[in-house]
Amino acid sequence: MPYRRLSRFVTAATTVSTTSTVTAALATVGVLALTAPVAASAPVSPASPATPVSPASLATPASPAAPADLSVGSSSLAAPLPRLSRSSDHLTITVSDSGKAATNGTYELYCHPARGTHTDARGACDKLDSLSRWGKDLFAGVPKGSKCTMQYGGPATAHITGTWAGRPVNAQFSRADGCEISRWNRFVPVLPSVAS
Repeated sequence: MPYRRLSRFVTAATTVSTTSTVTAALATVGVLALTAPVAASAPVSPASPATPVSPASLATPASPAAPADLSVGSSSLAAPLPRLSRSSDHLTITVSDSGKAATNGTYELYCHPARGTHTDARGACDKLDSLSRWGKDLFAGVPKGSKCTMQYGGPATAHITGTWAGRPVNAQFSRADGCEISRWNRFVPVLPSVAS
């Protein structure tokens, strides 16, 4: 019987098998399987190269492996990758001339978890999370040379400083033209909703 190619990722049924079974099966077909911690893992003797691997032999139920012994590339939900801490997400938001005395002032916003003196910390953090994109400056100003409508949105201004996603933030907001109004509105509820 010819050798059967295993899929690149271990299926959910095979994640139940022990690490030694998966490691031996992967070694048979020439795939490198790493375990962590290496020093603490028991030595595994690879199966004979002449022994064919059947899917049934991989799906033999056994006790679940400990999270530290799962093979690299395993799709098991038992050992999720650790989420990087973003507890350093802290912004200071200063709003002036918004037309409402209740929204003018300086607010502290902490995210992950949401807290601070901001009037809608949860909504503001959710909005910032939804706007965040890898490799893009969330707080970048309107690009130079942009064609913007000559529309005045009022004297409201805002200044945001702090750290977001590990990057320093120092952004100015106004409502001086159509592009700036659109940029401001994209940040509501981080910035207060202002009528033009």
